[in-house]
Amino acid sequence: MNSRILFILYVTVFSTIFGLGIIGPIMPIYADSLGATGVWLGIIFASFSISRGILMPIIGKISDERGRRRFILFGLVTYFAISLLYPRAASVYSLTAVRFFHGFASAIVIPIAMAYAGEISMGGKEGQTMGTINQAMFLGMGCGPLLGGALYDFFGFSVVFYPLSALAALAFFLVLFFLPEKKALRKPKGSVSFKGILKNNLIKGLMIFRIINALGRGGVMSFIPIFASRSGISVLQIGIMVSTPILLMALLQIPFGILSDKSNKFFLIMSGSMIGTLSLVLIPLSNGFWQLTALLVIMGLGAAISMPAATALAVMAGKDLGLGATMGLFNAAMSIGMIAAPLISGLIMDTLGLNSIFYVAGGISFVGLLFFMYYFKGGITVFKKGWGRQEGPAPD
Repeated sequence: MNSRILFILYVTVFSTIFGLGIIGPIMPIYADSLGATGVWLGIIFASFSISRGILMPIIGKISDERGRRRFILFGLVTYFAISLLYPRAASVYSLTAVRFFHGFASAIVIPIAMAYAGEISMGGKEGQTMGTINQAMFLGMGCGPLLGGALYDFFGFSVVFYPLSALAALAFFLVLFFLPEKKALRKPKGSVSFKGILKNNLIKGLMIFRIINALGRGGVMSFIPIFASRSGISVLQIGIMVSTPILLMALLQIPFGILSDKSNKFFLIMSGSMIGTLSLVLIPLSNGFWQLTALLVIMGLGAAISMPAATALAVMAGKDLGLGATMGLFNAAMSIGMIAAPLISGLIMDTLGLNSIFYVAGGISFVGLLFFMYYFKGGITVFKKGWGRQEGPAPD
């Protein structure tokens, strides 16, 4: 039963993220054809993350009380309808509105699907379960742009947007006919409140980790194409460089999720993040396609090590604090990082130069790790004791 439910959630998350990835490569071109300035291009991209960041915690909290399935269905219907509006956007204003409501639909589907998966995860198997869901996300991120670029080259703008609706429809019918309703199996201690959740030191640490992770990855991925092109790397090679580490992260999510269930999650988060941080600061020293690709692959390996463990810890804490609200906050933290990343990186590029983006991103990542250690009370102690396998939620 749980394996069937997990499969449906996998398809739902993959379809949602894959659909978003399809339009990723052509969104700047589409916005430019509507006369978008650089500022408006930033607004168009940010509007998606803004609506996600605002709504994910709220929707997640409500789903703790009223069930998950109905919200996933509503989100998929909204996703389907909004996807059909992209080709009809005739101005930067309407395109911004479409992006905003598309973020709204995504905010309903993703965190609640993750909360549902967390509910069905067995004690001590949170890493494997959430690694499976993470795999669906990263697989969608990696494969979507490849299909989107191919559809655009062969068929033009409009055709690119229709697979979004088709994928949403497929996921909708799978959820409608095969996914049972799910409410929180374990009632949170007291009423669910964001204030109460954010008092938990583990959640504070995980949110900082999530923000910093998105800051580093978002900033790098926004400016890697510029850095690569200035190094004489072709557009095709840039596409390969961007997709390869994402697909690697997808393939490694389940193995490292299983590993996180058997070993110390704190250590995995710290070690994976350090690998990613070192890769960041070495990027400006790379020379050519192969060296840069190798560094991005190593960065992807670091994320593959740390992400399943971090998501599993969020689930373990969320089962006591309110899983929907907790996963909403966890994902909202990523949106905050994705909103800030291109803005901060652009400012650094204008003032300090392109190479400084990677040095500053590495420094920010290291500081973020220090904050994570600080909020993870007794982190070194629980590391020695092996907390994070099956023993229960983190201490406050």
